[in-house]
Amino acid sequence: MLSERIQTLSPSLTIAITMLAQDLKASGKDVLSFSAGEPDFGTPRRIKDEAIKAINEGFTQYTAVPGIMEVREAIVGKLKRDNNLDYTPADIIVSNGAKHSLFNLFQAVINEGDEVIIPAPYWVTYPELVKYAFGVPVVIETDEISGFKITPEQLKAAITAKTKMIILTTPSNPTGSIYSREELEALGEVLKGTDIIIASDEMYEKLVYDVDFVATASISEDMFQRTVTINGLSKSVAMTGWRFGYLASPNKELISVMNKLQSQSTSNINSITQKAAIPALNGEVDEEIEMMRRAFEGRAKEAVELMNEIDGLSVLKPQGAFYLFVNIKDVSDDSIEFCKELLQEVGVAVVPGIGFGSEGYFRFSFATDMTTIKEGIRRIDKFVKQKRA
Repeated sequence: MLSERIQTLSPSLTIAITMLAQDLKASGKDVLSFSAGEPDFGTPRRIKDEAIKAINEGFTQYTAVPGIMEVREAIVGKLKRDNNLDYTPADIIVSNGAKHSLFNLFQAVINEGDEVIIPAPYWVTYPELVKYAFGVPVVIETDEISGFKITPEQLKAAITAKTKMIILTTPSNPTGSIYSREELEALGEVLKGTDIIIASDEMYEKLVYDVDFVATASISEDMFQRTVTINGLSKSVAMTGWRFGYLASPNKELISVMNKLQSQSTSNINSITQKAAIPALNGEVDEEIEMMRRAFEGRAKEAVELMNEIDGLSVLKPQGAFYLFVNIKDVSDDSIEFCKELLQEVGVAVVPGIGFGSEGYFRFSFATDMTTIKEGIRRIDKFVKQKRA
């Protein structure tokens, strides 16, 4: 009865863990959840006021499928101001979150058997969306030695005649690693002379610590032409539930077909969200973003120190985003079992590393207050001690 396409999909492990933790908490169990990828800050007042204004002014009709001109012009301005990238409104499509942007892209370009290179650890959705388009995920393993980033040599070795695309995530979910300009230039050299598309997921670009963020498309004209930039406002502006994502590409044919696809599926995104996004894109809430960034940076520093004090665990300090990707290989070789026991025995919910394509780790979100983080890590320490006893 079911389609072959739908049966290629696996459920999201991050959402599954979050829901399990919520169910256990609802049943009365003392649970601390560090599984969700969602800021614990509220949406800035300026954005909410703009949404209220839009509602009161009756801005509740359908809009153009790729977004109203005003919001696409704001995206163009943001990309120029922050990333030194030159796009036009015709190069932009606004979608229901970055996940939707990725879905549109993969459906538009991937044919059956096309290969998509995905560095691991990866965001759980990437390989699932590739498989749904009947593509073939080609996973490149990384580790702490490379800072969880692929090397030019690894990329070159992975490319075949069937390679259609590579996905880069900078800053990374789940590791927080960021590709430097030099690293992106080196990867770009490998891609020269090919037709390989880069899907550059830059959702966490505003949440960086001690390093500079560099947009993949800004490296060279060659990289600009082959890169589809995916971004949004969920993480850095605390607008997860508003569902605002976008992509940018100078490839007019590609934009045209994705626009056609979206017109036959969701059509435009919420009209109120589009109006509310404009102040964020124009830099009107930069002070609030910086406040959140500083808070995350402080939490990251303290959480890394505390986690590394646990005998048997280790973690690199993230350069961005709000996650720790914790190495548990000295304690367990089964991250799902480890995380299940951790939740059941001490009431701490984290996401198994295998969900991100890397066994022997778990992802710990520090998008919560420091008191909760300290208590969570204390419980993890207690659990690991019991496990190693």
